Amino acid sequence: MSHYATRLHDAVRRTGTPALVGLDPRFERLPAPVVRAARERTSTDLAVRAAAFEEFCKRIVDVVAPLVPAVKPQAAFFEELGPAGCTALERVIRHARAAGLVVICDAKRGDIGSTAEAYARAYLAGADPDGAVWGADALTVSPYLGADTLRPFVDVAVERGAGIYVLVRTSNPGAGTFQDLRFEDGESPKLVYQQVAGVVEELAAETADDQGYGCVGAVVGATYPAELAEVRSAMPHVPLLVPGYGSQGGTASDVAGGFDQNGLGAVVNSSRAINFAHAAEPYAEQFGDDRWEEAVLAATKRMVADLSAVAN
Repeated sequence: MSHYATRLHDAVRRTGTPALVGLDPRFERLPAPVVRAARERTSTDLAVRAAAFEEFCKRIVDVVAPLVPAVKPQAAFFEELGPAGCTALERVIRHARAAGLVVICDAKRGDIGSTAEAYARAYLAGADPDGAVWGADALTVSPYLGADTLRPFVDVAVERGAGIYVLVRTSNPGAGTFQDLRFEDGESPKLVYQQVAGVVEELAAETADDQGYGCVGAVVGATYPAELAEVRSAMPHVPLLVPGYGSQGGTASDVAGGFDQNGLGAVVNSSRAINFAHAAEPYAEQFGDDRWEEAVLAATKRMVADLSAVAN
């Protein structure tokens, strides 16, 4: 069975970049031609939105597949549309897998026992795109219920050559409300996110490939560069998923601490800045709605170039 971290790093080497494109469709921000086409194909509101999301994301996949190793569809935007949206998500994931991309489904699942296992078996296809109904290579996971709730996800990931990314130090402004709480751990005080990082490192070390990375990753935000560098050092076996670059304010220099000495060990996500590049400067005037895919291409190339200085 092909190991997740091995496949991911092979894709990073092949494309020469750790850039990860998030797929976060928002109906009110979609290019007008995509919305018009969806309305020509179907009529009910939810069906129109789902059709538009599917076309929009598939066309982004087609643009970025030659340039980046992976994409990250955000499940919530599809789930909001009910069954039609869930079908669209499944089709987008399979389209991306067929294009040769690693797919990290951002659904932040987490539960106990058999429920956690059911989530894992539903999403984690791993090396075989037909290995699960959703078909994803990897899944984001919440650790809030405790370390034992991560084990079912790890077991399925090992079985299928899949990966998981555990929320450790997230990029949102309120992350510290819980993650920065201090508690006594023997003689040394420790923060909650550091405790989670320690558990994740143990699980990753158990599942490491021949390059030293496990199938258990961590989500650590670019908006906290000091903590990013800290956890990179504390979690040498853990592949990182780094959100917060681009629209949330993170820069290339902010993510530099997430990489190992070979420029591996992390993928850096950008969603809105690429998805909706056609509506923002410097691309809006040049491309606009009718040439929105060209804007996606230009924004992706810009990200790849920006990261090249810190991930090589």
